[in-house]
Amino acid sequence: MTPEPLTRATLKLFPLPGVEDGAKETKGRILVVAGCRSMPGAAILTATAAMRAGAGKLRIATAASIAAHVAAAMPEALVIGLDEDADGGFAASSVDRLGDEAATADAIVAGPGMERNAVCGNIAAALIESPAKLALDAALLRNLSPSDGRRADADTHCLPILLPHAGELASLLDCDKADVEADPLGSGLEAAKRYRANVLVKGVESHVVTPDDRAWRFTGGAPGLGVSGSGDVLAGIVGGLLSRGADPLTALLWSVLLHGEAGEALSRKIGPIGFLAREIPGEIPALLTRR
Repeated sequence: MTPEPLTRATLKLFPLPGVEDGAKETKGRILVVAGCRSMPGAAILTATAAMRAGAGKLRIATAASIAAHVAAAMPEALVIGLDEDADGGFAASSVDRLGDEAATADAIVAGPGMERNAVCGNIAAALIESPAKLALDAALLRNLSPSDGRRADADTHCLPILLPHAGELASLLDCDKADVEADPLGSGLEAAKRYRANVLVKGVESHVVTPDDRAWRFTGGAPGLGVSGSGDVLAGIVGGLLSRGADPLTALLWSVLLHGEAGEALSRKIGPIGFLAREIPGEIPALLTRR
């Protein structure tokens, strides 16, 4: 199949929710589940991007040892410190607490910077069971089961979003990374059907695919986006748009475009490479109002 180009003209068919008023409640409640002892920055980058994309109320669930540091870096957030295992990842006791927190969120983005361990599969399953709109990234993609959760028969407004790079997509499909790199579109479509999810296949050319065989290709962006933390920012943009009320496909399509346009804007200011992931979120508010 030939995917549609992902451009601003394309997105006229996928309008974002308008800004209703100045109240934070109308912009949604987002829960960011991210970070571990060695990567506190992932939680900060994800949360910052979510707020720059327009989320209203922010909670961050992260490892207890870094919770105070994350709270100091993100004064906008209520930060929840969860029990850790020996490696600084989430302990088994965190699953129930995350399930409780997820039950009161409008949107969840989970996985950036998390230590990969045996608990990740249980966390992913608990979050999928929540009523919130959900984007899963990084460590939580390595232990995901196609049979997880209530969303298998859900309508398109409840489908989760998966944000894998080639290695994570290979894990989801139980194949080699080389197979994904040889056919990223086909691999993405297979994952979308298997997990009943909207899937972003990241790469120099990125593909957004759905379980019903729709697909888009994004060729914009900048070389400088290939840098540590960039994927965390993308996940945060997705979460912020979900929090504001966008349906999952709309949020994903816009996030890919906004992330790419932010890279293009920074390339003009700084150069094609050398800008930092922490600089990407600052470009998002102006791009959201661009016509």
